[in-house]
Amino acid sequence: MNIANSVVLVTGANRGIGLAFARELLARGARKVYAAARNPATVTLPGVQALRLDVTKPEEIAAAAGVAADVNLVINNAGIAQVGGFLAGDSDAVTRRIFETNFFGVLNVSKAFAPVLKANGGGALINVLSVASWINGGELAAYSASKAAAWSLTNALRHELAGQKTQVLGLHMAAVDTDLTRGFEVPKTSAEEIVQRALDGLAAGADEVLADALTQQVWQGLTAPRPAYLPQAQ
Repeated sequence: MNIANSVVLVTGANRGIGLAFARELLARGARKVYAAARNPATVTLPGVQALRLDVTKPEEIAAAAGVAADVNLVINNAGIAQVGGFLAGDSDAVTRRIFETNFFGVLNVSKAFAPVLKANGGGALINVLSVASWINGGELAAYSASKAAAWSLTNALRHELAGQKTQVLGLHMAAVDTDLTRGFEVPKTSAEEIVQRALDGLAAGADEVLADALTQQVWQGLTAPRPAYLPQAQ
């Protein structure tokens, strides 16, 4: 898909990867960028159209689909995380809260905008996933599970939307230098690099983008004699 002259909706566009997407889309000649956020007042990037959208609220999703009826690219970026394992006392509540945004938010935005994309020629859908779609070490247990579910959702949408010629791209990456990873002492890639690789992949017609070296390494390790998602020898 060509970004030039496109009309794009980016969820969670007020910061982090979403903000980087909005900037790069404008730089590549997008005609209009709807920058969606729970509080549109937090969207301060010049040149975008701020849009109220909490992806956990069906009524706001429906309203957004009505306002942004001209989009031909939807980027499901909004996501949350919380440190903790499944055996923690609050894991039920944490898991439900994270799934509401990271899985059901993606599902419901995709359902609402699929007819919009069809009406506008098919267009494309980008789902921001993670290397955690494939591995779960328990440190971010609910987040990892939600991204695994979102990966499966992405794969299903690719089949379901093929008939209307909507390109569906899954974007996987390891740690990105954003507020979400603040406090994690791990190698991080800039949001700008991730976004550039994602949009390059979209333009090339890719189904998936493995946006950094660690993600590529983990992907290759999924079929190793001891797969990457199992505990590795120290």
